Amino acid sequence: MNSSARAVREKLDAEIDGKQLEQFVLTNKNGLRAVVLNWGATLASLETPDKNGKLDNIVCGFSPDNANFLKNPPYFGVTCGRYGNRIAKGKFTLDGTEYTLATNNGNKHHLHGGVKAFDKYVWDAEPASGDNWSGVKLTLVSPDGDEGYPGTLTSIVTYKLTDKNELRIEYSATTDKATPLNLTNHAYWNLKGARAESGTVLDHIMHLNCDKYVAVDADSIPTGTLTAVIDDAPMDFTKAKPIGQDLGKLTNDPQGYDHCWVINGGGDATKAPVLAAEVREPATGRVMRVLTTEPGVQFYTGNYLPGTPDVNNFAKHGGFCLETQKFPDSPNQPSFPSSILKPGETYRQVTVHEFAVE
Repeated sequence: MNSSARAVREKLDAEIDGKQLEQFVLTNKNGLRAVVLNWGATLASLETPDKNGKLDNIVCGFSPDNANFLKNPPYFGVTCGRYGNRIAKGKFTLDGTEYTLATNNGNKHHLHGGVKAFDKYVWDAEPASGDNWSGVKLTLVSPDGDEGYPGTLTSIVTYKLTDKNELRIEYSATTDKATPLNLTNHAYWNLKGARAESGTVLDHIMHLNCDKYVAVDADSIPTGTLTAVIDDAPMDFTKAKPIGQDLGKLTNDPQGYDHCWVINGGGDATKAPVLAAEVREPATGRVMRVLTTEPGVQFYTGNYLPGTPDVNNFAKHGGFCLETQKFPDSPNQPSFPSSILKPGETYRQVTVHEFAVE
């Protein structure tokens, strides 16, 4: 392997269910540094240079000594599963059987896989490396009936930090019974630097390669309609604009953005990832492009960070998420792309974060 990229395994001072908590420090030849935890297959931090070459962490999160490090109410950087985003009323019917899930979102709906979801497990993890990348491969076996879902599901998430200044997240999964599946990463980004004094991300310049978004009701549950952004100016990021420019014009969620956009040309895991979003931060010159094989991207502006215990150092809108995924509530929406994984099939997803300066 002709590369200075490397992965270093380090123990943390904690065990859960008899399993050692660990972090994996990934570096590349350009000085980028990512930290991935086996707790929740979590992206804990990522240091990238600004236009002056200064490295800074741009991923919001808790340090291991924080009281909320394990609870992580905002889902900082975690892998969400089995189903990222919402399932209406915590119910779905599959092959004639109705399944009931936890209603952990306002005691009404199912969110991010339930109470003890994929973010609350210690994943099996091993360092990985290849030509010009370093990484970590994380594996979780979710038993039949886990959080109410059918089938024993084996999921693999591999983080790769490349010498091209990319963070690749590659997902695969197999099951022995048909089950809904929607894996995603819940990192919060602040390209000014992920710390209190950086303030909000409302001045970041956002472009979404999306002509439509998933219309939702007051509970953020899809209505079944895909709405053209040209008909709803606050939702139109086809031309780049500051995140906060039209925030005050939102009618269905005055707190901020928390919606799934439909990626133009997305949703084909057999093809190369397509552009979902491009974000610029003028002061530091940082640029992040997100490409994915998924059909949708949930753009969330950290609307409730100040209300989270021990997160008051992060401002409201102190980070944004770009969660590449299937559409919310797909198991109950027959017009949406299917989120059902069947025995004999292999779920695959690739999401790439490209970093640059200008």
